Amino acid sequence: MGIDKQSEVAANLQIGPTTLGMVRIYVEGEGVDLPLDFDPEEAEEIAEELRAAAEAARQMGGGSAPKGKGRR
Repeated sequence: MGIDKQSEVAANLQIGPTTLGMVRIYVEGEGVDLPLDFDPEEAEEIAEELRAAAEAARQMGGGSAPKGKGRR
């Protein structure tokens, strides 16, 4: 599946700090438990990429999707 392909897959997403000073993105879905740990600098880079992607989506007219689409 490519990044620009629509999906009906549902997953839970949690983001928070770990006791070791890392930032964890935890993805949980049917048959998937995926903890991803990043140092704070990497997490900030990911946040910048998310903001840039959100802005690009808005400019493409994707700003009308329901809030939380893809996040459960």
